[in-house]
Amino acid sequence: MTKLTFGTHPFLLGFEQLERLVERTAKSSEGYPPFNIEATSENAYRITLAVAGFREEDLAITVEDRQLVVRGRQAEETGERVYLHRGIASRAFQRSFVLADGVEVAGASMEHGLLHIDLKRAVPETVVQTIAISSRSGRK
Repeated sequence: MTKLTFGTHPFLLGFEQLERLVERTAKSSEGYPPFNIEATSENAYRITLAVAGFREEDLAITVEDRQLVVRGRQAEETGERVYLHRGIASRAFQRSFVLADGVEVAGASMEHGLLHIDLKRAVPETVVQTIAISSRSGRK
């Protein structure tokens, strides 16, 4: 039995990289920090990550090879605190999201311990191209 994938399906030409992107995203399935993804309009999205305890300077947002990467690392505590219970996570994290062609980061903001990353999709113009068919008159 033959397994059809995106890269080998006869009607999906040029999608070989899609399968690699899906595999790469599946590997980063850690559950911290929790996040939401919402559609804010037909061509806009918002990713919200719960980053309580992190300051803006503790966070980095980059786009690397169509992959949105959010990293968080808190500075080491210099004061001597004695915790009786420490239930608030302050560990470093990296969360990745694969962006489709045409999806760009519109901006980011922080509010009440939530990091909001706004994305927009550029709507491509519809292009109709007519391909001329050449005849080979010298055939016998």
